[in-house]
Amino acid sequence: MTEPTASAAAVLRDLRAVDGALYAAVAATPTPALDRTLRRLSQAADHSKISLGVATALALCGGRGRRAAALGAGSLAVASVCADLLGKRLVRRPRPDREAARVTVDRRVPMPASAAFPSGHTAAAVAFATAVGTVLPPAAVPLGTLAGAVGYARIHTGVHYPGDVAAGAVLGVASAALTLAVTARGRYGCGQPKARTAW
Repeated sequence: MTEPTASAAAVLRDLRAVDGALYAAVAATPTPALDRTLRRLSQAADHSKISLGVATALALCGGRGRRAAALGAGSLAVASVCADLLGKRLVRRPRPDREAARVTVDRRVPMPASAAFPSGHTAAAVAFATAVGTVLPPAAVPLGTLAGAVGYARIHTGVHYPGDVAAGAVLGVASAALTLAVTARGRYGCGQPKARTAW
């Protein structure tokens, strides 16, 4: 093993150790007032039910709301495909051991059968929040806060390491940026200057 390769392996080992320590710290911190709420939030985010519900409400408003809903749903779809069909299949990181970490039963949601990295729930929620917030700035903070809560809930319930959630958030932002860029290019045409809009 060459020196650069050995150094990279050592860095990855250290990052995994920090990731595991953060997971264990969350598991060991008693939060009885939050456990039920975060468990329900995590379950409500299954299959992006929260985001799709918001998208439906926005679409019914018409105008910018409809465009925000379409871009949000498109970004969510891109993030989900990248997380579930690419990221999880390539990395294949095992799910955390909730028994060893002593995650309390009150927090637990069903442990998914898929790989842990990256967090698909987080990727989808962040992608949706980023795209909608770009089109409708007043929605950026509440949706961003909700996406952050969904990501933390996945750690709190014991189904993801913090690193999985962080990677999901990065993937979500990238998916929204890609979706927005592709749709903007299609809207204005290649090589044509972008017209100023009143979004």
